[in-house]
Amino acid sequence: MRQGNVRRRTLLVIAALTAVSGAVVWQYRRDIFDTRLTVRTYRVETDKVTAPVRLAVLSDLHSCAYGAGQTELMNALEALAPQPDALLLAGDIVDDELPEENAWSVVSQISESYRCFYVTGNHEWWTGEAERICCQMEGYGVSVLRGNCHLVSVEKGDAVQILQICGIDDPDFLNSREQLAQAGGQIDRDLFSVLLAHRPEGFRSYLEYPFDLVVSGHAHGGQWRIPGLVNGFYAPSQGFFPPYAGGLYRIGEAHLLVSRGLARESTRIPRIFNPPEIVVVDILPR
Repeated sequence: MRQGNVRRRTLLVIAALTAVSGAVVWQYRRDIFDTRLTVRTYRVETDKVTAPVRLAVLSDLHSCAYGAGQTELMNALEALAPQPDALLLAGDIVDDELPEENAWSVVSQISESYRCFYVTGNHEWWTGEAERICCQMEGYGVSVLRGNCHLVSVEKGDAVQILQICGIDDPDFLNSREQLAQAGGQIDRDLFSVLLAHRPEGFRSYLEYPFDLVVSGHAHGGQWRIPGLVNGFYAPSQGFFPPYAGGLYRIGEAHLLVSRGLARESTRIPRIFNPPEIVVVDILPR
């Protein structure tokens, strides 16, 4: 009898905890499964600029929808104050399963208003159309970075700030080590240098060259988060509890900025406490 009573009490406790957990999830479901677009801003200080320069990052769009004509995404960009001096597209803008229209709707609009720089992600290569996608990006006036670097001049009052923006293809499909060496060999150490590379897990190899800032995506924020406890649960290529799920990381003098990305309906697993984001990084004089 006593064992039966203990079992019944255990089942009642489990049922009560399940009910309470369900009630909490239901009460806070808007925050837990929040897929509303957010803007997250980071700061990097350096001796290589004398006036602020602002960059915005779009990553892992995966051809997802943000309203008719992508108005939600475009309105969020237009609301940024001050406006970005350049936009960095960190790969997986096009998805290998969803139609491409949403991706090109964004690209066609941002390329009219901003200087845009792009590197491929793994999903562009999974389409089997990566070369065509790169050509199409260039057709819209987007600078495609494939082991090369561009000098970007930004007028700030009476001063001109010059940044060096470099990039490499997704490493699973081309020899990005050669591209990395090519880009690293072009670095002018007197200029603030940015490397655009889709995968953050390659950060240690990127540090073989003196880039000041590496910008990546791919991790999708670890998909699930527990704010204040777990920054990310699982990320492709990094596994469980990824070290670079999303945010700004510093190792020595270099910074790694990982966007949590813009993927919504393309993900098979829902985002938890992990809303899609536009990332802004302000490069400030130290």
